[in-house]
Formats: sequence, structure tokens, C-alpha cells
Amino acid sequence: MPCRQTTYTKPSDFDELKACLAKRENPDQAVEDRVKAILTDVRSRKDEALLEYTRRFDCPEFDLSQLAVPPSAFEEALNAIGDEEVAILREAADNIIDFHRSQLEKSWFVTRDDGAVLGQIVRPVDAVGLYVPGGIGGETPLVSSMLMNALPAIVAGVPRLVAVSPPRKDGTLNPYILAAAAIVGITELYATGSAWAVAALAYGTDTIKPVDVIAGPGNIYVTTAKRLLVGTVGIDMIAGPSEIAILADETANPDWLAADMLSQAEHDPLAASIAVVTDQALATTLAQKLKEQLEQLPRAEIAAQSLADYGQIIVADSLEQGVEAINLLAAEHLELCVSDPWALVPKIRHAGAIFMGHACPEPVGDYFAGPNHVLPTMGTARFSSALSVQNFCKKSSLVSTSPAYVQKHGQKIARLARLEGLEAHARSVESRLGTNQGE
Repeated sequence: MPCRQTTYTKPSDFDELKACLAKRENPDQAVEDRVKAILTDVRSRKDEALLEYTRRFDCPEFDLSQLAVPPSAFEEALNAIGDEEVAILREAADNIIDFHRSQLEKSWFVTRDDGAVLGQIVRPVDAVGLYVPGGIGGETPLVSSMLMNALPAIVAGVPRLVAVSPPRKDGTLNPYILAAAAIVGITELYATGSAWAVAALAYGTDTIKPVDVIAGPGNIYVTTAKRLLVGTVGIDMIAGPSEIAILADETANPDWLAADMLSQAEHDPLAASIAVVTDQALATTLAQKLKEQLEQLPRAEIAAQSLADYGQIIVADSLEQGVEAINLLAAEHLELCVSDPWALVPKIRHAGAIFMGHACPEPVGDYFAGPNHVLPTMGTARFSSALSVQNFCKKSSLVSTSPAYVQKHGQKIARLARLEGLEAHARSVESRLGTNQGE
């Protein structure tokens, strides 16, 4: 049996699964202590600290001359990877850009009857740092992370984008990462990774200028560094292990459901793949299909561990019960593998991304369709959203009032200030009363 099977009839049935999924949080204080030491070291020793950590963990012969990727490397990478892959990357990038353009917000102003002009000014931040994982030994480059993190910032109008990615053993970056950077227009890319790279982006070093916002996925050291640096910089989100929830009725194809669950299970032993089905026969067949397909996967050991620890097939008596369970999960990815997915959309309250129907598996969104694949995990879809253009913008309120406005409302404002014991606030307004200054 690749994963547990349970039933759902009421919210309390979710308690055991919730407790199980919560184990994926990493409470290891030792990791936080190590990351704090790394942040302090990079802030103090700058490039020398980057050099030391990179030699110790990634490339023993690394030299600081290899830190900044030269401009020629981007064009060389585009030529090296082949026209077909370049075309696919460009098409995916176009789809992502088109989707995120719809997220752009405009500055706005309103004029009130009393003459006040109030508004909000939307501006991009000045600089964004992107963390791009190198994959296993640099040989499984996460090009989709480059696209999904960089393009919303570009659409937002951020003038400076800088990326970091851990080097391979020879000190170079995978050509697919370089090609993806070239396609999105990034020319400032540094061969450094883990918590020290995040520290370099936040604090700056001799070579790397600091940024305002850091985005991008990574291991526990990267995630912890981002969490500890909140307040020094903005971040996209605190991301946990990947997860998928599937709501399926009797019309679902069990072969497809098994493939979809395994698409998340192969990520990480901590990934969670959960199917909520309304048919016991489907649950039984799905379990068998998982076993059959698992044996054929290159990452079978990882996927098997994920399913054994955090996978689950849940049988609900009805779609209504299934939706209730799905909302309690608040999963990163949700597939609605039912006969009429659109009928359920109004009832789905919590999900990072919703994939509609039998012909829309999660990898469609991961790589190509356009919506962002950087999504809230660990139940945080209850209160947070996918990475978007807004992550790379900031908003300033605008207030413009006339002397007449102050004369009319000044005493009310002063009274509110004195209620809070702030006499100077009150006098600031009252100093303008009874004068015609500024008219």
C-alpha cells in the first residue's frame, strides 16, 4: 500500500491528517542558529565569506573572478541548448507575461466635495533579487523558477533584477539557467547559493549591490535566511514542501489521478499528495495505480517516502463533503477532477491554484499556461496568494488638503490627537487655524 486510506464525514476527521502534515514544518533550532551565523558573517566579511562558503559546499576551486557571470555566457548558453528548447522557453515566458499584465494596478486619485484630493500611488521597487536553485548537482536546472520569479517583477517595471544560483563543481552555472536568464532579460547573475547568497542580496557585498525584495524557492537554509531577513528586505513568501490535493468523482481516470499525485510526490520526501474521492471503487483502483506507476519512476525512492509519510486517499460520501475537506486542506495545488468543475468553483474558498477538469493537470500551470507557480503551502492559502506583480510593487498614499479643509476639520483632528495624549499633534493642526497661510 503506497499511502494511507481514510474516510471523511465531518471536520474532526481532518484532525489526524492536519497533525500529520504539520510534521513537515522544520523546527530545528540548529538550522536557524547556523543561518544566523552565516548572515552575520556575510554582512561582515562580504565577498570573502561568499568565497569561503562556495568553496566549502559547491566548488572547491572557486575563485571570486567566477562570481559574476560574464555577459558572453548568456548568448553562449542560448546557442548551446538548442532551438527547440529556446522556443519553448520563449513561449512559456510570453504566456507568463500575458497573464501577469492583467495584475498591474494603476495609481488613482479622488477629489472630495470638501476640496481634499486623496489617492494612492503605485510604484515598483528599485531592485529585486531572485534565488534560482541549481537542482541536483546543477544538472536538473529549475528554469521555471527563473521565469516565474523574474517575469512578474519585469511586468511590474522593476528597473534592476539580479539573480543568484549555486555553481556546479566546476564553478559554472547550467546553460539552461543562463538561457532562461537571457530570455527574461537578466544580465546580472551571480554564481553563489544557499543562505550566503540570500545574505549577499539583502546586505550587499563588494561585488553584489543590495536589493529591496528577494523572491525564489530554496532549501531550508534559503527559506530560513529569507524569514530571518524580513524587515531588512521584503520577501515573496515562506514556502514549505510542495503539495497537491485532488477532488475526484466517479468520472475521474485513476491512471491520471495516480500520475498527478506522483507529480508532487517526486519533488521531495516532505511533499504531500492527497486525493479526496467520492467513490470507494475509485479509491481502491487509485491505490493500485499508484503502486504500478511508482515502480516506473526514476525518483521512485523519493516518491515512495513522500506517499508513505504524507500521502493519503480520503473517501467522502459526497462532493459536498469532499469540498469541505478540500477547504480544510487549503492546499498549494488543487485539481478538480470531476464532471462539472465550474459548478464547484464558488464553493472552493482556500487553494493556491485551482486546476479545472480532467484535462488540466498541475504541470500545465507549473510550466506553461501563465499563472504563477510560486504558491502558498502548508495551509497558508487560507490567507495568502500566489506570487504576483504586487509582490514587487509598493503603494504610497497621497493626501492633499486646502486651508479651508483645515479650518473646517482642524478642531476635530486636534481633539482626536488629545484623546491619545499627543499634544504636539494637536498643536500642529491648531497652528494653522485662523490663518490664511497658503491661500
